[in-house]
Amino acid sequence: HVFAGGYSAGYYAYMWSEVLAADAFNYMAKNGGLTREYGDKIRETIYSKGNSIDPNQQYLNFKGAKPEVAGLLIRRGLL
Repeated sequence: HVFAGGYSAGYYAYMWSEVLAADAFNYMAKNGGLTREYGDKIRETIYSKGNSIDPNQQYLNFKGAKPEVAGLLIRRGLL
C-alpha cells in the first residue's frame, strides 16, 4: 500500500523525522550526552521557533551541520 494513494510521501516524512532524531542523538552522545546545555540549545534553536524559521535552518542552527543518515543506520543495526 506504500505506492497507492499518496502514503509514500507520508512514510518518507516519518523516515526523515527518524533520521533527524537519530542524528541529533548521535551528535549529543559524541559531545557529552544529554546535558542541560544541549537541552537549552534544542529549546532555543528548535522548539521555541515553531514554524517561524525553515526547519532545515533550525537543525543547522542546532547542530552546525546537515543531518547524516549514519545515525539511523546505527540505530537499526545496519552500520
